[in-house]
Amino acid sequence: MEKRNLRKERIGVVTSNKMEKSIVVSEVKRVKHPMYGKFVLKTKKYVAHDEKNDCKEGDTVKIMETRPMSKTKCWRLVEILERAK
Repeated sequence: MEKRNLRKERIGVVTSNKMEKSIVVSEVKRVKHPMYGKFVLKTKKYVAHDEKNDCKEGDTVKIMETRPMSKTKCWRLVEILERAK
């Protein structure tokens, strides 16, 4: 039996849900500048598959790496951690 590799997981905030069954999730990282030492915010966007279409903008979600579903979509929604207020 072949062992499957570990899938990457990310936690981020939904920034767009205007597509059908797709969401855009932004992950914000605080990275220390190599020369000046100041913390800089780096944002990475992921397009994720939302099968039930139940995410709203501002929700905190957990996404997991999956097979490519389209040109830009290779992540899927695992769970909604916190709803937007």
